[in-house]
Amino acid sequence: MTLYPIADQQSASPRRYPPQRVRRERERAVRRRYPSDLTDAQWALIAPLVTPVVDGRRGRPPAHPMRAIVSAILYITCTGCSWRALPREFPPPGTVYWWFARWRDDHTLMRLHERLREQCRTATGRQSRPTAGIIDSQSVRAADTVPRHSRGFDVAKKVNGRKRHIVVDSMGLLLQIMVTGAGVNDRSIARHLLWRTRLFHPELRLIWADGGYIGTLATWCRHALDLTLFLVRKLPGQHTFVVLPRRWVVERTFAWISKKRRCVRDYEHLPATHAAFVTWAMIHVMATRLARHTNPAQATNT
Repeated sequence: MTLYPIADQQSASPRRYPPQRVRRERERAVRRRYPSDLTDAQWALIAPLVTPVVDGRRGRPPAHPMRAIVSAILYITCTGCSWRALPREFPPPGTVYWWFARWRDDHTLMRLHERLREQCRTATGRQSRPTAGIIDSQSVRAADTVPRHSRGFDVAKKVNGRKRHIVVDSMGLLLQIMVTGAGVNDRSIARHLLWRTRLFHPELRLIWADGGYIGTLATWCRHALDLTLFLVRKLPGQHTFVVLPRRWVVERTFAWISKKRRCVRDYEHLPATHAAFVTWAMIHVMATRLARHTNPAQATNT
């Protein structure tokens, strides 16, 4: 016995959408599945430096598109999941890590970061090369995957893990990063960090720092690097957080980095791997900022 009339059964059938709409929905689902996936404008900014150039050499072409590889790296950076927990929509975890390590070691990651930073500065009407920067450090807790010889204990912050030392420009964009044990003193590593920063950015003339860099560092910067180190001290009687001139810029950069969950805690066996994830976090920040006002065709021609 039929419970419903035939007309009601026909009316209850699923609604059929036009083929064009179904195709657009499928393309949209394939193109963007997660918030960390690259949009067309973002990929147009990153593609020129990570896409392999075929110059007639023999060999098997990559089995997975570079856009999927970069989106997988950004997914791990933003969500903080492990490599083995990468969703099946992305290429295999081993393939993604192979490209991650290759770009980290052959300086492709550094060149990509440098290019995006120059574009960000030029887009705001500034010179592409910075002349002033801010130096600071941040201690982060380390997981049990971090070996003992590369970690330490920060007595002031009560943190057992690693410390990332960074130099940023006046916009808060990353110039240089070094990852050490949390027990390393800021002044002892600042000379090597500033020397590397001055090597890659010869136009740099002024560095702001907090009171933790007091001592002979300013004299050494003036004579060895022709660099002026200016200390921004705390206000008299200050016991809580206060926004101080120039120092708030680097604190905002730490906030940008900490929004990416892979950078909240250090899980990496190598300090260089943690530095690479911090660099990817800044690449995502800069690509998002540039893509808001850039068309994909314009990004490809720059």
